[in-house]
Amino acid sequence: MSPTEKIIFQGKYGPWAVVTGASSGIGRAMCLALAKIGLDLVLVGRNQQALMELSQEIEGKFFSKTRILQADLSLLEENRRIIEETKTLGIGLLICSAGMGTSGRFMESKVEDELEMIRVNCLSSLLLSREFGERFAQQKTGGIVLLSSIVAFQGVPFAAHYAASKAYIQSLAEGMHHEMKPYRVDVLAASPGPVKSGFAQKANMVMDQALDPNEIALPILEALGKKMTVYPGFLTKFLTFSLSLLPRWGKVRVMQKVMGGFTQHQR
Repeated sequence: MSPTEKIIFQGKYGPWAVVTGASSGIGRAMCLALAKIGLDLVLVGRNQQALMELSQEIEGKFFSKTRILQADLSLLEENRRIIEETKTLGIGLLICSAGMGTSGRFMESKVEDELEMIRVNCLSSLLLSREFGERFAQQKTGGIVLLSSIVAFQGVPFAAHYAASKAYIQSLAEGMHHEMKPYRVDVLAASPGPVKSGFAQKANMVMDQALDPNEIALPILEALGKKMTVYPGFLTKFLTFSLSLLPRWGKVRVMQKVMGGFTQHQR
């Protein structure tokens, strides 16, 4: 961003941003990008040590203020604690980048893992976007970024429930995008392709090609207030364009082959 664009961004979405999933992957990259722009940050994540290291890096390199909130977003009360503990701050931006995935044959999955994923991916995004959205509407300014995925736009064999959770996020963001416009609140769905992070290991996937989180953080922020959905990174754009040429059933078949490759080691 140019210096002028940074000033405009600070004025519209500052002075504080809340970023979930800040301890790694996309969330961490988003925090660094926001600190570079000049925003102060509430760092939310499970890994206290990683959050402390990120806080030190941000404050030492960019001189932004940080607050650490260690939280398990699969728990209802932890989401409510985030809402309560940020009420006195001038929050102008919410980035829900916390997420987890499952993979493999749906009927062979552990129900406990699938329920945890729903709570992290969907319930947390619902609660936080609802509460901060109301706060931003009263302020008549603010922004919300929800992390969707290119798997959100069709069924995905071998990651059926994960894709369904991202379809929920995509649909929620699209609806909120239009509902919040009268309140001058910008809502964006960020829908990247495969990303290098701890996600793949936790989801038990082996991905050959993936985006670096730092490649997509700034394009996501630059799209806020300009688009309803952003497909950040060259790999994402290539995959999205390729799939757009197919009917929905064809997309499902292609994703079956792709995800089948990612999960081949499981069978």
